[in-house]
Amino acid sequence: MKRKIHFVSLGCPKNRVDTEVMLGVAAGNGFDLTTDPAEAEYIVVNTCGFIGPAKEESIDTILEMGRYKEHGRLEKLVVAGCLSQRYPDQLAKEMPEVDHFLGSSDMLKLRDVLEGGAERMLVGNPAAYTLRASDPRVLSQSRHSAYLKIAEGCNRTCSFCAIPAIRGKQRSRSLEDIVEEATRLASQGTLELNMVSQDTIAWGRDLPGKPTLAALTKALGDVKGVRWLRLHYLYPETLTDELVELIATHPKVVKYVDMPLQHASDAMLKRMRRGHGGARLRKVVETVRNRIPGVVFRTAFIVGHPGESAADFDELCEFVQWAEFDRVGVFRYSDEEDTGSFAQDAKVPKKDSAARHRKLMALQRPISRKRNRALIGQHLEVLVDGASGEHEFVLQGRHAGQAPEIDGVVYLSGAEVRAGEMVTVEVTQSADYDLVGEVVLDDGSAPAADAPPKPAVKPKRKVALRVTN
Repeated sequence: MKRKIHFVSLGCPKNRVDTEVMLGVAAGNGFDLTTDPAEAEYIVVNTCGFIGPAKEESIDTILEMGRYKEHGRLEKLVVAGCLSQRYPDQLAKEMPEVDHFLGSSDMLKLRDVLEGGAERMLVGNPAAYTLRASDPRVLSQSRHSAYLKIAEGCNRTCSFCAIPAIRGKQRSRSLEDIVEEATRLASQGTLELNMVSQDTIAWGRDLPGKPTLAALTKALGDVKGVRWLRLHYLYPETLTDELVELIATHPKVVKYVDMPLQHASDAMLKRMRRGHGGARLRKVVETVRNRIPGVVFRTAFIVGHPGESAADFDELCEFVQWAEFDRVGVFRYSDEEDTGSFAQDAKVPKKDSAARHRKLMALQRPISRKRNRALIGQHLEVLVDGASGEHEFVLQGRHAGQAPEIDGVVYLSGAEVRAGEMVTVEVTQSADYDLVGEVVLDDGSAPAADAPPKPAVKPKRKVALRVTN
């Protein structure tokens, strides 16, 4: 019998790609993947070490998985990723149940672990590795949607961020290598490619000839079989006309901008070392709104950063009300010891940070609700993801303005559909973040009651969304 291995992937989509490379390594070494950790002889936890809550989740998960040495079949517990890259010696000392440690760039070293005889500490230089199309990779969720990591590391010096220390400097993959991977994914049934990196807009600046993100996006748009291209993690600097035009007009590039802005106050942006002020952010928002009709704009902010006064926070709230973003993520500042912000004075009490988080989220909720409500009655192209984890017997998908895992979904009623299909849906209900829609035929009609059945799962009841006022 083949040996079994179980993976837990924590953190961001970039970390998920790393996990999928390790899945490929395991498959190449003859291991079967199991979703039940009690069945596994090997367990790999790919950790996140970015901020306090993520570190706590990683540690709790490691301890939880370690218990399967007593109550399961576990022989080897492997810890990989950003947490072990950041704290290798401390983890090795305090977690004797862990058999091997891999860092944020050591995914291929899992092969040495699985073949036996590897050292316990395998954490290497984070800048020593860049993903290649030739690396093994097994998608962990679905074939029809995949993350495409276009670069490693980051050259920014944001004062609150430990990523450059954990992941190293920017290392862009070549255009040809990225297109090669995209072509292989498309040949396997991938319709949606979500382009990710630490600083996506900076892709290519470290390569010979300094190719642009627009050039890469155009090349990916030529890949046969790809239907949606989505750009994530754009830094808020001046967008090139070419990139804006691509997002606005290219039939495969979805009108979706994911751009973490972090704050709007000049004083806070300076403390955060973002390299710009609030005036530039307003200009960027106006450019995106005016030149990309129908765009969905996602952003993220940090509240409670050292030095954030009540006036700074009020300015951020006013900015959010003015911009009316479609999606907003709000994060409470985490005081990380190896960042520039750690040494800054005027720390914000945790209770104030929590209150500001609640207020900003409450401010955004009706904006998101209004934007969703405006979609009622519209026909949208929806990529079916499969069965819903929230509503029994109901299928769900996403329209082009909904990124996987971080945005809302469209619950589907009225027809038999399969995961990986693109279908036309008429939106019938909306809530703060999710939608409900009826699948319609190409001529705009609802499916006939006596239509021949498909080999698919049919929703068994209507969906009613509860709207929180």
